[in-house]
Amino acid sequence: MQALTLTNDDRTTEQRIRLRIPKHYHQEPVISQLVSQYHLTVNIIAAILGANAKGDGWFDLNLKGSSTNIQAALIYLDELDLEVWQGEESDGW
Repeated sequence: MQALTLTNDDRTTEQRIRLRIPKHYHQEPVISQLVSQYHLTVNIIAAILGANAKGDGWFDLNLKGSSTNIQAALIYLDELDLEVWQGEESDGW
């Protein structure tokens, strides 16, 4: 049996981000896409939502997955032109 070799891109890592979701994206499954399309575990650390969802939403998220998938998810958020502040990346285990 051959040993499995993990590259840095395959290792589980974590990335903390702060994300602003403007009102016009409230009906879009932005955070859900991070899970389903990019195979990430998303933990919502904190969130601020306007009353009756009239304002922008702010989310502090901890993303967990491969570096490759996290980078692809960040590109997706950038393509949506969402404001993202990145914290430090850390190895999962």
